This record gives sequence, C-alpha cells and structure tokens, in this order.
Amino acid sequence: MKSWSGIRAIVCDVDGTLTDGSIAIDDTGAEEKRFCARDGLGIGLWRQSGGLVGVITGRRGLALQHRLRELGIDDALQGESDKARALVALCAHWGIATSEVIFVGDDLPDLAAMATAGVGVAVAGAAREVRERADYVTTALPGHGALREVIECALRSQGRWADVVAKFGAAAGQNS
Repeated sequence: MKSWSGIRAIVCDVDGTLTDGSIAIDDTGAEEKRFCARDGLGIGLWRQSGGLVGVITGRRGLALQHRLRELGIDDALQGESDKARALVALCAHWGIATSEVIFVGDDLPDLAAMATAGVGVAVAGAAREVRERADYVTTALPGHGALREVIECALRSQGRWADVVAKFGAAAGQNS
C-alpha cells in the first residue's frame, strides 16, 4: 500500500462516496441527499488536525451546498466532467502537490482523479474497475462512514490518531 504519511488533503466525489448514491427528487423537483454524521465528524477531525478537504463532483445541487457550508468546506468544484483536471487546479489553489492528496471515488468518472492523486481510494461497493485500480478499498459503505474510515486511516498512519482521541478525554487503542 502507498504511504499516507505525507498526505495533506482529502478530496472526494459526492454521490456514491459521501452519500449512498441515492438521489431523491420530490414533486417540485427539489433534490434530497442523505449524509453520514460520522463522515461529518471525520471531516471536522481532519480539518482540526490541519488537513485540507475538498469535493469534486459532476453534479450540482443545493443539498450539497448546504452540507458543505455546515461542514465548513469552501473548496467544492461542482459540475466537473474532468475530475483529474479539477484536482490539479484545486491542488494549485492550495499550493500543494497532487502526491499529497487522497482522492476518494466510486465510479468510472473518478478513475483519472484517483490516478492523479498520491493515493486513490475506492469505497466499498465501488465499480469493479475503480476497486481494482485503488490503492485502498474501504470496508465501510458509501454514505455510511467510508470517508470517516479514510480519515481515520490517514491520521493513524501519520501517528496523529491518539492525539485526536485524547481531545475527547479517552486514550487511543493500541493500534493508533
């Protein structure tokens, strides 16, 4: 497995990664998405640890904008058909190398961004081609803690997980 020690940013797709991939649309055309609170906590922990978080998605939507605002994520590129190009642009904006990024995806449009990033991650249940090319495949399902799993793995590999857990008044386990 590739080293996660130099990772400074986590960038992910949305539908099928931060959500379970379902899109509910009501009679008025309003879109509804379900997000996992554990993923939200993980994003907060990563950001509090000095990490950057970004989103690159092919779709646009108000539900996503509301959730990203709630999480304090300003770097969201919506309506992107070329996610690898968007990832390079996002890294340039941040002033970091693509090798310092984990990209998390689930389907074919994510393949090029995963290959561009330092570490490519597929969520459980991702398309076969995505899982086969990933450096890591989560055990958690998308929209059910997959991103939290990635964040925890990154923090553990960087030796920072015990500090995160200690902030909550508990000692980290032996595997930190």
